[in-house]
Amino acid sequence: MFSSVTAHASLLWLTLFFCPLTETFKPLFSPGSLTHREITQRAIFRKTGQVCRAMAIAQGQDFTLPIDDKLTAFTLKRACSSGWSLFSSGYAFQAAVFDTYMSNAAVDVFGVLSARHHFDDETFAEGRALVAQGAAVVKFLVKVGSYSLARETLGATCHTLQDFYSHSNWIEMGNTVPFSKLIRADMPLDNLAGPDRATCRNCTGGDCSDNILPEILQEKKLTSGYFNLFSSAKPPGKCSHGGSFDKSSRRDPVGGINKDTTTESHGHLHLRAAQVAINATMELLEDIRLTTGDRDFLRLVGVSHTSVLSLVIDTTGSMFDEIAEVIRVSFSIIDLKRGTQEEPSEYILVPFNDPDFGPLIRTTDADIFKQHINKLSAFGGGDSPEMSLSGLLLALTAAPPSSDIFLFTDAPAKDADLKSTVTALIESTKSKVTFMLTDPSRSARNHQSSGSPTSNRLSEADAQLYRDLAQASGGQAIEVSKSSLPQATMIIEDSSTSALVTLLQAVRSPVRAENFSFLLDELVSNVTLYITGSSPAFTLYSPTAESQSHEVSEGPLGTIQRVGNLQRMQVNTHNRTGLWEITITSTATFTVKVTGQSSINFLINFVEAFGGAHGDFSLKQSRPSFGKSATLLMSVSGSDSLKVTEVALVPVSGSGAVNGTVEALGGEDYLVTIDDLPMETFIIHLRGETSGVSRSSPILFLRQSSTQLRASRVAVTASVNSTLEPGATITVPFTVETNTTAGNYTIRARNDRGFNSSFPSGVTLEAGGRAEGSVTLTAPSDTPSGTDVTLTIEAEAPGATDSNFVVIRFAVATKVTDFTRPVCQVVDLTANCPQDCSQATWQLSANLTDGNGTGIVLVTLQQGNGTLNTSSSGAGITFASYNASCCSEVVELVMVDDVGNAGVCSASIRDLSSATTSQTPTDNTTVTQIATTSQTPIATTSQTPIATTFQTPVATTSNAGYCLSIWLWPTVMLPLLYLKI
Repeated sequence: MFSSVTAHASLLWLTLFFCPLTETFKPLFSPGSLTHREITQRAIFRKTGQVCRAMAIAQGQDFTLPIDDKLTAFTLKRACSSGWSLFSSGYAFQAAVFDTYMSNAAVDVFGVLSARHHFDDETFAEGRALVAQGAAVVKFLVKVGSYSLARETLGATCHTLQDFYSHSNWIEMGNTVPFSKLIRADMPLDNLAGPDRATCRNCTGGDCSDNILPEILQEKKLTSGYFNLFSSAKPPGKCSHGGSFDKSSRRDPVGGINKDTTTESHGHLHLRAAQVAINATMELLEDIRLTTGDRDFLRLVGVSHTSVLSLVIDTTGSMFDEIAEVIRVSFSIIDLKRGTQEEPSEYILVPFNDPDFGPLIRTTDADIFKQHINKLSAFGGGDSPEMSLSGLLLALTAAPPSSDIFLFTDAPAKDADLKSTVTALIESTKSKVTFMLTDPSRSARNHQSSGSPTSNRLSEADAQLYRDLAQASGGQAIEVSKSSLPQATMIIEDSSTSALVTLLQAVRSPVRAENFSFLLDELVSNVTLYITGSSPAFTLYSPTAESQSHEVSEGPLGTIQRVGNLQRMQVNTHNRTGLWEITITSTATFTVKVTGQSSINFLINFVEAFGGAHGDFSLKQSRPSFGKSATLLMSVSGSDSLKVTEVALVPVSGSGAVNGTVEALGGEDYLVTIDDLPMETFIIHLRGETSGVSRSSPILFLRQSSTQLRASRVAVTASVNSTLEPGATITVPFTVETNTTAGNYTIRARNDRGFNSSFPSGVTLEAGGRAEGSVTLTAPSDTPSGTDVTLTIEAEAPGATDSNFVVIRFAVATKVTDFTRPVCQVVDLTANCPQDCSQATWQLSANLTDGNGTGIVLVTLQQGNGTLNTSSSGAGITFASYNASCCSEVVELVMVDDVGNAGVCSASIRDLSSATTSQTPTDNTTVTQIATTSQTPIATTSQTPIATTFQTPVATTSNAGYCLSIWLWPTVMLPLLYLKI
């Protein structure tokens, strides 16, 4: 008989591998159907286009987009980027969308048997609570700048919201617009089918198209299907989800009502349900946008992301020169790129010494970053090693994925035991780390006053740790004297540009000359070659047969600069597209890397497939399994006419490449299947073609991934399906499996916030076996709401012959109980608008209140070109006054309370032939009623905003023909949401 632990493990295994086949919009293999991936992507694309259009119009700029089904990350990024250039890439945008929809798919893993995560079993209140709390957490995370985790939370929230339209009878009742009460937790959920109310009848002859009872549809009673993987039990007379894995659908009333695909029980309504789910997702995005503002919303979806300046620096006494250089180079980058498309979108600073590291400074304000940089000072010291990897770990978890991080130190790592955790985070985030290693014994100035020793030169073993991490990330370990550091920091300026791509990278330990090649296409510019090592000799050859050796600093192919172990060459690529070659001779290990700027880049991630008629993929958050086939989900952006021709996994040794089978999924997405993974560390090569601008033949291109990847015979899985409240404890279960060595596997679990945790030091596995464990973490009671936590769980095989990891992120957030949105009461509106609107103004005054909620903390002007002033008038009331030209006829004020609930107060004037019109409501009850009733969902497909007007007569001058309307739009009801771009 199974023990409880074994039974739980078996249930979990069945859950992961079977349940995802039935629980959601997941028709990857069902032609003509839409997946959660497509629903989420379309909603984000459309809403992003709307936001960019609104911002462009407000700035007096033109804004055009292709028709809706032609939208891509590239076309949207180009349209949203004013003054677009060759280097505007949709890479960061596509990466953000990818993170969102992959966390959407993850709900079918961690929440597969949770009815509320899918609105199954008539769990409408529970499902709505998930959506409301999820949206609140997203707003908290955006507020503190944790955009990566905000996207993951958003994706999971969208999954539950979208499933409502597939699993309930909302569509069968004839609705063509979203059920907006799902994101309005302050509104009652009424007209639900009671627990004893029968809702379905048997399907006949396999036809379930009319199995919902007619009286349920006539009375507009809301119900959803019951789902049970292991039992046929369900309440009498209730509908089932349906499908081969739903045992409840075999009990009367048999059949189901889900619309997950066109071939399911109610598949004839699938496309309608999917379209409404898209609009519902846009409603949720609009609600978040109103709270965060347009600019932070665009950061959330990745549109405004360019480069990130991320610095980790040793602040012990011997680092005086390095700190001065960090200040110089960071100020130079900021001042040079401020106001341009190359301006960094975020700044990150992490100081470290011994025994301290941090605090982490993260800001989007360059001036604030400058202030913190200026405060750095070299002090203290003692023993040589410093907490360098702890500082790096903070930067890796804070920086956006695929960031460039620079670490400055002259000392060994005191926390070298973090190497495996840092490596895991490098692989997970795909960020590049470059180490600036200086030797204090060579310093031109020795600051004895600091009391710091001057003979703590890095040993070969110390330096090798940094080299290993740099190579794993696709970065470099640059070893220079202190006096020559200013010549080396030019690499930071190189990386502080947008749309960087990798054309070639390799690490070698040769005993002979070796040849490398890279393909240069006409869409790449600003090409730079980097070679690190003990003075390797090289010669570069162009496609036109020209050459230049390392001995020629200024030559026909470029300019070479040498500093420490780095040789940097700015390559002259003018009229030299085609295949370039490099010959390198070295007696020691060296690295070679070629980068450039280009709009064409690719995003690639390992995913796990769930087969069957409803198959889909979830993100694999660890190394892929050696000895098994693997699947890559890839997005390629940067052109309107891309075609991928080849994807290969190339070992860092350069031999034994493994080609994948490429399948186009539509748009910018591709699926790559690999039958057998390389045994050693590898990178990914992508070949493709795109249409030429000035020629009929296609442009061939080659791109490489930067981060090194590898497979493992050990598998680690874990998930978190909830947030952690301050002062509370969370338990994270994990599993470890192996298809090779038996024995005791070492377990390490670390979190980047230093929360108290407990976990087993090891688990025992048989060959081919699996074991379970758990990690518990406790958040201090004073943890700010919106804090993100990164937990890394590692499993290492006996003898450290192999290892794997899983990286999971979750939020610490206070549970939100206030879902009441602020409302407005118009006190006075006066207009003086002659025929020439530019010669007059109109004024609005209003009282803004949050009822018994958390209080209004922000009032912004969403629409209108006038002047807004606000002041607190006591008793929780904010007084707003607005003055505008009569040419600006509409005003929208966004009111946000302390937990992120947002309301919109709007007023409009029309027919400016009136000389003077004044509206001063005398019946406050009437105005309040307008604010209240306007929160009721408006079922309409109209593409014109609907105004709820005052029901009392508007005072006008005689024969003026002047029209006034004032209304309060709940954020989720904006008819603009239903527009297609």
